[in-house]
Amino acid sequence: MKNKRKSLLVLIVLTLFSGLVNGQINTPKLSPHCLLTQEIGFNEITIDYCRPSVKGRKIFGGLVPFDTIWRTGANASTKIKFKEEVFIEGNEIPAGEYALYTIPGKNEWTIILHTVTSYWGVGKDYDPKDDLLRFKVKPIVMNHTIETMAIEFSDITSFDCFLEIKWDNILVKFKITTDTDKRIMSEIDEKMKGVTQATYFQSAVYYLENDKDMNKALEWINKALINNETFWILRQKSLILAKLGRYKEAIAVAENSKKLAAESENDDFVALNEKSIAVWKSLIK
Repeated sequence: MKNKRKSLLVLIVLTLFSGLVNGQINTPKLSPHCLLTQEIGFNEITIDYCRPSVKGRKIFGGLVPFDTIWRTGANASTKIKFKEEVFIEGNEIPAGEYALYTIPGKNEWTIILHTVTSYWGVGKDYDPKDDLLRFKVKPIVMNHTIETMAIEFSDITSFDCFLEIKWDNILVKFKITTDTDKRIMSEIDEKMKGVTQATYFQSAVYYLENDKDMNKALEWINKALINNETFWILRQKSLILAKLGRYKEAIAVAENSKKLAAESENDDFVALNEKSIAVWKSLIK
């Protein structure tokens, strides 16, 4: 009889507990998850982290102690993933995913890329021997407050960017560089083996816009113009000549580009050429 009563009591408790579980209400996470992906040239960088908020608390030197390793966010360790290799502050980093830890200090932060990404937070098994990279940056005190922690990309070009960590009134950032230039130069060299006029034109413009060998750019733009004299290609040739300091020749080519643009009723290129011609005339001594 006792065993029957005991079994009945257990059944009642389990039933009540089951009802409590089923009656639980889903509420928003206090530190919401964020997944951010940014293209840099041909590369792709992804940040995976959770975003805590200030909520009136003292953050650095308080909630986040100075000189102690921090998960750089909330919940699981923050992750950073590179589709291709990058350079961080000049250090080569292979493609792959890493935990992004930091050690905040009053006057200096240590940034850490760690090869183990499975820890919840820093993890009791964290071992500095598994660090891929450590380097130091100076924190910047901002004149405004960021309520919810943010990791963002800034000053993005085809070759590099800054990664910024912002929370409360503190900003730290570091530079990430990709080898876009090496890849494009290799592609240019390869495609020049079976060259079309379009390839000559694109390569010349790339050299022009990135301050490379202007004599080579001029050689290529001339090949792009063979039996293909258009106002937009002539425009690029005039800019290359100007970069070489050959302003009189640049003006003559720009005048031709302007004439053809006017015949095609392209007012934008007419105006661009007129503006350049005026500048180059002022530079002729």
